[in-house]
Amino acid sequence: MKQLTHYNTHFSKQSFPIILVCDNITNAPNIGSLFRTADAFGIEKIIFCGSKIPLGRKMTKTSRATEKLVHFEEKESIIETINQLKVENYTIVSLEITSNSQPINTFKFLKEHKIALIIGDENFGVSETALKNSDAIIHIEMFGQNSSMNVVQATTIAIYEITKQTL
Repeated sequence: MKQLTHYNTHFSKQSFPIILVCDNITNAPNIGSLFRTADAFGIEKIIFCGSKIPLGRKMTKTSRATEKLVHFEEKESIIETINQLKVENYTIVSLEITSNSQPINTFKFLKEHKIALIIGDENFGVSETALKNSDAIIHIEMFGQNSSMNVVQATTIAIYEITKQTL
């Protein structure tokens, strides 16, 4: 058995009508990893909302040049971003554990719907403003003692589930 590399894998390229909306994510290595995840899953684009988005050397170290492949925008306001995405007929889905969120594996993502997946700040999660303006709030069921996971890990799991359901 031979391990394959970037040069000899032959995955079929596909893109999905999914926009990743980052609500005040400011950790450079996490941002770099989000670019890699977005590229791996054929995400339409990433929108970074907030004022301190580090797109420098620390970010590119983990992105491995995928920031050159994935479309992205920087916006100041999460609510203006959500409102614009609603005008463009995106279903707004926040990834957060709340008193009324539902497990991601029970949520039905429809192939014909465009999805804007909102992910939140590394310390405080998705803002109350974004949650109140979401069409749905989903969470990943966990079975250990901790009630949260790294934003990149959670995003990767969520995008896997969304793309699996909409293939």
